[in-house]
Amino acid sequence: MRSAIAALAIFAAGTQAFAQTEQPKEVKVGLLLTLSGIWARPGESELYGAELAAKHINEQGGIKSLGGAKLKLVVMDAGDSVERSKNAAQRLVAQEKDLAAVSGAVISSLTLAATEVTERAKLPFLTLSYSDLITERGFKYVFQTSATGKAQAEKAMPELMKLAASAGAKPKTVGIIMDNTAANYAFVNPMKEKIFADLGTKLVLEEVYTPPLADATPIVQRLRASRPDILLLLSVAVADSKLLLEKINEFGLGQGRIPIISNGNGIAEPSILANMDAKLLQGVMSVIGNFGGKGQEALAAELKTTYREPWTVQGPVSGYGTVMIIKEALEISGRADPEAVTQALRTMDLRDGPAKYFPGGRVKFDDKGRRVDAGLVIVQWQDGVPKAVFPPELATAEAFWPKRSQ
Repeated sequence: MRSAIAALAIFAAGTQAFAQTEQPKEVKVGLLLTLSGIWARPGESELYGAELAAKHINEQGGIKSLGGAKLKLVVMDAGDSVERSKNAAQRLVAQEKDLAAVSGAVISSLTLAATEVTERAKLPFLTLSYSDLITERGFKYVFQTSATGKAQAEKAMPELMKLAASAGAKPKTVGIIMDNTAANYAFVNPMKEKIFADLGTKLVLEEVYTPPLADATPIVQRLRASRPDILLLLSVAVADSKLLLEKINEFGLGQGRIPIISNGNGIAEPSILANMDAKLLQGVMSVIGNFGGKGQEALAAELKTTYREPWTVQGPVSGYGTVMIIKEALEISGRADPEAVTQALRTMDLRDGPAKYFPGGRVKFDDKGRRVDAGLVIVQWQDGVPKAVFPPELATAEAFWPKRSQ
């Protein structure tokens, strides 16, 4: 009997020791971000949020279901072209055989290319990119945390028209100036197909350019000739947004003369104020998949202290929330392999924790990989700062419709 008990004790000790040796000391998460070229700024800001999330996770004991394994971020530059993004994804997959998940690649066109690579490798890939095509391809390992471009257009435009009506404005004509990135097409196409007609508006100007923009003069000349009641100014690169806004004001069309609505974070970045009078941005609005707002004050304060971020744009709040989603998937699965993480992502339904960092307040993905109940944020430049004005639960200021002057 004693020998049997002793044998059991030895077996139990051996099993425990084996289990302990099986637990990884660290779990790698890949970050494929635009860290160079014309889209470097949004990539850098997403990295800030991801780094803070990893820091907080590790300070609070790591991944508890994995014996306290620390989270390690493996960063790769996606560059500023489709080819560079694809090549970076291939290098990441080839060099890092033990990744649990990947996040990136910021710009929809680059995300479309990168996910072709990670899907073949069966690596779960989470992205804030907007293009509907990202999750229309039947991929099983891609998860979209932002509302798609089509969903943003469908939700935002009626709200903006209500705001106009509340100020006594009745927009009848719309102009579009946009770069040719995938996210902008996702936002504009449903408007041209249906939304403009439903709202009783007519498209009178459509200017599409390839970034970076060298000279905004010809485009703005055509804007001056058409004089739409609303301008959709859709440029992902901060430099392009700045150039267009300066030229619009130079031609006497800014500061409320034509109300300006953007999509995405390019027009809300702090760097747009470099050598530019903040007054020129007063009243400009943007529809964004995510943005810092009410309830995220602690994160905003740490970003300001650590990275000197004057306000919390889409990148850091999404970067922080995404790494926290991956952490929860690891806790649920209790394993660091991609298949287990993917399964956890498919089955999770969170209304707390990471959910507070995403409009809509829920982290659940549908069969396509889109976040269920994904909301959006409308921000508006007021007194030199872009402030969340919609939805009410995130708003830090009240929206106003710029009065059109002649």
